[in-house]
Amino acid sequence: QVLLVESGGGLVQAGGSLRLSCAASGDTFSKYRMGWFRQAPGEEREFVASISRSGASAYYTDSVEGRFTISRDNAKNTVYLQMLSLRPEDTAVYYCAASTSIGVITEHTRYAYWGQGTQVTVSS
Repeated sequence: QVLLVESGGGLVQAGGSLRLSCAASGDTFSKYRMGWFRQAPGEEREFVASISRSGASAYYTDSVEGRFTISRDNAKNTVYLQMLSLRPEDTAVYYCAASTSIGVITEHTRYAYWGQGTQVTVSS
């Protein structure tokens, strides 16, 4: 079982940037495909990005492609989400998640382990 703790959220103006971090512990980090999701008030949890176990491949939802970058450092047991050109519609609680499934996974139900979330607020 892996434990996940996010950090790095905050309040930023539109056009600004933030970098989220998610530190893992309790199991071998490189066993897991990692993902970032977000959930705005009153809305369903939305896939943002995922990264393979080695970090060699990444996948993004269309709305963040070209603005967000997911990366991981297996030596530090950490996954990151660099967010540039933030927009008010990016406002949400951001969660990192870990999955043992194979392939690109966008469904939140296939991620077994979740962090507690970190709030990102983008003001206009």
